[in-house]
Amino acid sequence: MTQTLPIASQTSLLKEAVRSGTIASIVMMPFGFGFKTLGLRVGHYGPKLGEFLFGLQPAPWMQMLLLVQHLLIGWLSAMPLLLFWRWTSPRSPALADGLLYGAFYYLTVNALVLPAIFGDAFPWQLGWSFVYPSLVVHLIFGLSLAVTVHAFHTHPVFIAVNPKGSS
Repeated sequence: MTQTLPIASQTSLLKEAVRSGTIASIVMMPFGFGFKTLGLRVGHYGPKLGEFLFGLQPAPWMQMLLLVQHLLIGWLSAMPLLLFWRWTSPRSPALADGLLYGAFYYLTVNALVLPAIFGDAFPWQLGWSFVYPSLVVHLIFGLSLAVTVHAFHTHPVFIAVNPKGSS
């Protein structure tokens, strides 16, 4: 039987997605900027999605819109891993979970779905230098979630609640 979370737990889950998603989104940025400085492609779909959603905006508006978009995507992207950890409770969030999630997210979203939507070549068709920068940034995102979510995991509302009190 599927159990629904009480409102307090859903609110806590949303707050944690915003908290840990914001931290992970910010932590990944210096690595992305570093790869860009080296002339490697990373963050390719943020501007494409931003132009699709907002149209081409003059600076500095586009940069601010892209930052807000980046944070919103970080919040949404944190949610599946948080739900997984809530479902697997009381097992502790592990760094390996974060790494696997980052790799899975990169593969499904950035390497498959977004190139298909925008009509781009898949990264592996372009070569390793198109794969590893974004993959590394997404691995860092997942690791950051694993590190920052500990307080959420140990919070009482994280533990599954049985509203009827039966096993």
